[in-house]
Amino acid sequence: MAQNAPFSSDTLMDLLNTVRTPQTGLSLASAGRLESCTVDDGGRLTLTLTVPREQAPDLSALCDEAAKKLQTLPNITSATIILTAHRPAGAPAQNAPAQPASPPNAASQNAGAGRGKAPSAAGGHRPLGGAPAAPDAPILPGVKTIIAVASGKGGVGKSTTAVNLAVGLGMEGLKTGLLDADIHGPSLHRMLGASGKPEVVEGRLQPMQAWGIRAVSLGMLVDEKAAMIWRGPMVMGAINQLLTDVDWGDLDVMVVDLPPGTGDAHLSLTQKVPLSGAVIVSTPQDIALIDARRGVTMFEKVHVPVLGLVENMSYFCCPNCGHNTELFGHGGARREAEAMGVPFLGEVPLLADIRSSGDSGVPLVIGAPQSEGGKAWRAIAHTVATAVRAMQH
Repeated sequence: MAQNAPFSSDTLMDLLNTVRTPQTGLSLASAGRLESCTVDDGGRLTLTLTVPREQAPDLSALCDEAAKKLQTLPNITSATIILTAHRPAGAPAQNAPAQPASPPNAASQNAGAGRGKAPSAAGGHRPLGGAPAAPDAPILPGVKTIIAVASGKGGVGKSTTAVNLAVGLGMEGLKTGLLDADIHGPSLHRMLGASGKPEVVEGRLQPMQAWGIRAVSLGMLVDEKAAMIWRGPMVMGAINQLLTDVDWGDLDVMVVDLPPGTGDAHLSLTQKVPLSGAVIVSTPQDIALIDARRGVTMFEKVHVPVLGLVENMSYFCCPNCGHNTELFGHGGARREAEAMGVPFLGEVPLLADIRSSGDSGVPLVIGAPQSEGGKAWRAIAHTVATAVRAMQH
């Protein structure tokens, strides 16, 4: 056990053993294996347990009370319990990974209690909302269409595309939501200029309103300096809570900004909600296109139609002379789309205005709609809006 806390493992497990399920008498100590325990300078204790996959739902219900027990230890101001569940030996790889009890303490340490603030997690458990949704409750019942924005690799402008696409869809007359599922690198709150914490009403997180759309990002709940050092099951649990603990209301379309690559977040989303389509973002060079192909292949394997490819940073437009320079090549995504038989949605230039719009929190389709980038994203949004309306009829 990795530990920098001044407590023995026996002391910790004895406390955990005092909290048991009323039905079976199971405790976190009897069923779990202590992986690590740390205490920071502020007296915040973080304890990680590995539990059997099949027992994770019952054990997760014990975390709040067990965390309160841990807070009785000397000099401990708060406690967080993180559950991880490994796939049992011999289980088929295609089985869905077990859901964790909840994402760990990054959100709970930065959230306050009550209306107007994100809810408090006194025991470091279930930081995003109030009571969990019923197991058989439909997920996103008021959302007609869900579209993922993905990329095979980072740094290609996926989040910038997601923001401008979502706001552009709103400008097309669609009631739009934007979910930041890039758990390790949430940035959409900054790109939208959304400040403060979302409200909590009747135990449910309320999306922030920005530029005519509703949006939620983990970046709205945690300190920007906090590192999301979470394992796969925790990431999947966070996405599940952003889907189920948020009062999204009625939407024509939800845009989901996925993290780069083809990993846990992508699988979690496709398992939880019926994705209507995916937009793949790439830059023109071959290295980026290799990863874009993987993204297209992944969505095909999980039977999600690819709405098309976007070529970002297609060319650099000099602000002084207007000359276009193809810094990363040009047309690679269009050719790749044709080769794979998927639509090509458009090309977006590399502009200083795009960078500044992200930093200032004013999407380019709002701040500079007549710029080359603004017109490109409006055209892409129009094409996607047409596809969305066709799906709904």
